[in-house]
Amino acid sequence: MKIATFNINGIRARAQPLCDWLDEARPDVALLQEIKSLDENFPRALFEDRGYNVETHGQKGFNGVAILSKLPLEDVSRGLPGDDGDEQARWIEATVVGERALRLCALYLPNGNPAPGPKYDYKLAWMERLHGRARELLRSEEPALMAGDYNVIPGREDAARPEAWESDALFLPETRAAFRRVLNLGFTDGFRVRHPGPGHYSFWDYQAGAWPRNNGILIDHILLTPQAADLLTDAGIDREIRGREKPSDHVPVWVELDL
Repeated sequence: MKIATFNINGIRARAQPLCDWLDEARPDVALLQEIKSLDENFPRALFEDRGYNVETHGQKGFNGVAILSKLPLEDVSRGLPGDDGDEQARWIEATVVGERALRLCALYLPNGNPAPGPKYDYKLAWMERLHGRARELLRSEEPALMAGDYNVIPGREDAARPEAWESDALFLPETRAAFRRVLNLGFTDGFRVRHPGPGHYSFWDYQAGAWPRNNGILIDHILLTPQAADLLTDAGIDREIRGREKPSDHVPVWVELDL
């Protein structure tokens, strides 16, 4: 089963590029972030016509996450536990049912800039709630993953120019420590376990010629429970689509699991 995560930066602007990529890459599951659409305005038919079941957790003009799955989805829930009163649509999860069940969690973690400040406080609080949900997933002892735009640069090897990010919320020590706390519970970074070392990026800013200069960062991650990590057969980044017409500033990151 091929599972990809992709921050599309607006479904209305990227619908055709997204469909082109789906037709080429043929993921069984695509976890989307920044759909920037209310649920009722999401263009479901484009994806249903391609054989995908569609579940969304949308928000007008901002944020929003979605799951596209060729296989049935069950037990769908929206909102990260503990988000009572939080109106930002950043989390959706469901169980995909193939030969074995897999719990899918799609997330769009807050950016947190400017830091310090209220936005950074919100980011760290969100990551603490993420840690709590991660513990619950591990307690289930079932295959599960948490994937999406984490807005976290975990280490210096995950940025072409790490010195440029030292005061940014994506790279502050507190951010990286919170990410490590989740990993250290027992999760595996599905891409990194297959592709260690520098030079692997999933985001290039639209400004300052970041893409032509390969001035990228790796902030889109797929974290696997031990039961899911045991099923990992491959992983990759579809970086070439960043050079296409009207691209997102992110590209898909994917894993293949023997499910």
